[in-house]
Amino acid sequence: MFFLLSKIIGFVALPSNAIAIVCGLGLLLLKRRRAGAGLLTVGIVLLLVFGYSPVGNVLLLTLSNRFPAWQYDGRDPDGIIILGGAINAGASVARGSVETNGSAERVIAGLELARRFPKARVVYSGGTGNLIVSRVPEAPIAGRLLETFGISPERIILESDSRTTDENARFTRKLVSPKPGERWLLVTSAYHMPRSIGVFRKAGFKVEAYPVDWRTRGWVDALVPFDRLSAGLARADTAVHEWIGLFAYWLTGRSDALLPGPRSD
Repeated sequence: MFFLLSKIIGFVALPSNAIAIVCGLGLLLLKRRRAGAGLLTVGIVLLLVFGYSPVGNVLLLTLSNRFPAWQYDGRDPDGIIILGGAINAGASVARGSVETNGSAERVIAGLELARRFPKARVVYSGGTGNLIVSRVPEAPIAGRLLETFGISPERIILESDSRTTDENARFTRKLVSPKPGERWLLVTSAYHMPRSIGVFRKAGFKVEAYPVDWRTRGWVDALVPFDRLSAGLARADTAVHEWIGLFAYWLTGRSDALLPGPRSD
């Protein structure tokens, strides 16, 4: 039920979809001139604000800068967890190739870490989070990609059942049974790291953040407007989706904090 509700609410709450709904209602109410014109005006203003202003970057940067880049301290990790969301599973199966999306850095960083630390186990956690189109899980495709780049099959662990970040954490912990004192790195997009760390902590799986896929240069981008409406809307959609996820996970007890951050323990 949580998965279904999260998809429905997430769809309606995305700025691009919400603006379309507002404009659609405005068109339907044009016969009532004042109400229809008012809704259309609100929709157009929101479209311009979310499409061209840097509001999407501001929302994303607050999340992306929460965890700093990982620094090697001389102690090798025992395991590397790559969260799904980087592979277009449906297109990969249809085309007979590995098709990635805007979060491909997760896979690239995972491969780099796997080759850098040859004794570490490599977990790819990713089923299918798509409610309508593709029912093909990401993990088997990622597994073949890891092997293609020379990662030994004995090191690879695939988790193919998860549909949400919460399930990523719980299913992965059950699958690998981490031992006390082991060091595990968690690879995911920087803006997605706070929610990911929150659910892994809640699941009792101690991991270290390895953020990638930063999307921005830093706070300098909080002052730079977008030159394409579609780019601004896409950035705002990504940011709002993540903020909604953070709030929902905290409200339902799936995360240990509303906005998890680094801590020393």
